[in-house]
Amino acid sequence: MQLRVRQLGALCVLALALTQAAFRFQDDEKTPLGKKMAAINTAFKAVGRQIDDPTKNASTLKQLDVIETNAKEAMALDPEKKGQVPAAQQAKFVADYKAGMKVFLDTVTKLRTAVKAGNNAEASKIIDTMKDQQRDGHKEFRIRKAGAPPGL
Repeated sequence: MQLRVRQLGALCVLALALTQAAFRFQDDEKTPLGKKMAAINTAFKAVGRQIDDPTKNASTLKQLDVIETNAKEAMALDPEKKGQVPAAQQAKFVADYKAGMKVFLDTVTKLRTAVKAGNNAEASKIIDTMKDQQRDGHKEFRIRKAGAPPGL
């Protein structure tokens, strides 16, 4: 019985070590744009979880600062998918990406205004709009990873 407990313990430690190594490897492979987008996504998820609670509006505004800062920095970077677009279309591709990011930033401004006004119902609707923008932007400008479900 003691041998099985030791084996199970060793197996758990090994699984934890492999999981941590995989997460480190995943972070190392991200491009500068990927890192900005990951920061936006983390903050966006936090906003989505707390948008219906007016008592968390101060925290929501801080998360919107993170989103805005990273989105502005992301506008200065080119999507990795640009390399898969024919050379003649790359300038338009990048211009469309930047225009999409500008629309996203405008939506962040609308969300900030609604949160500052304490209009969390309207802010929740704006979050839905942002989710649509995110989905559409990822379809067009993000390289779909192998094994990822369609539309992500």
